Amino acid sequence: MNLLTKFNLILLVLFAMGGLIISLALYSFLIGNAQREVLKEAQLMMASAGSVREYTSSDIGPLLKQNPEHKTRFLAETVPAFGALSIFNRLRQNYPDYTYREATLNPTNPEHRASDWEADIIGYLRDHPKQNQVNGQRDTPMGPAMYLATPIVAQPPCLECHSTPAAAPPAMIATYGSNNGFGWKQDSIVGAQIVSVPMSVPLQKARQAFRLLIIYLLGTLVVAIVVLDAAVYIIVIRPLKLVSDTADRVSKGETELPPLPVKGGDEIAAVTASFNRMQLSLAKAFKMLG
Repeated sequence: MNLLTKFNLILLVLFAMGGLIISLALYSFLIGNAQREVLKEAQLMMASAGSVREYTSSDIGPLLKQNPEHKTRFLAETVPAFGALSIFNRLRQNYPDYTYREATLNPTNPEHRASDWEADIIGYLRDHPKQNQVNGQRDTPMGPAMYLATPIVAQPPCLECHSTPAAAPPAMIATYGSNNGFGWKQDSIVGAQIVSVPMSVPLQKARQAFRLLIIYLLGTLVVAIVVLDAAVYIIVIRPLKLVSDTADRVSKGETELPPLPVKGGDEIAAVTASFNRMQLSLAKAFKMLG
């Protein structure tokens, strides 16, 4: 095995170890960055839903409750959740992978009853009342998605409709009946606002960027090896080969060879100069013997 082959093997081992470490770090960073971007989208959606709820509660609800029709027909627009859900249902017409739910364990409207995984989130929020939000990932038929959930806490305005059937507006009882959505206790966690944002596109972009970086990394590796090989051959191997060939000729009796050129002041130049001195001494010794 010649010197250049050994040098290339060492380079390949070093580049392989470094490339593996860099690849793992890059992949972790890119995937983490994609997850952070999705989480920001979810937080923005949650903030938007909160703004709609506050606007409905402070501006729309009081106006609609003054409508005489509200006493005979329950106007769902007075409920803060209705406005937020309506807006996001329209949003889903263009972005069907995005979802917003206000899931409860005991809803007035059966459509808002929590599914199994939503019930698990509500249970977690109940077990951790000081945690104001929770996020995670789950698989959906459309691909992986990130969810962000915040607790729905029963406040006094909620109890006007959800404490007992007797206290609830008659129009609401006429619409939804008296079997569901009651028994809520003040300050208890009764449900969760849950935003779900698809992760397929950000993850795909992250993986494409990772593949592109790996291609660039491999290209850089090839160029580096070629350049280093050329440098090693010109700086080290070719001068040593010249010394080796000259020494071989001297060993066969050619004592009148011109001295080898000495370039620079590095170790190779020192070896060449030493060889020239040895060759000169050897030539003088042969003359003295002759």
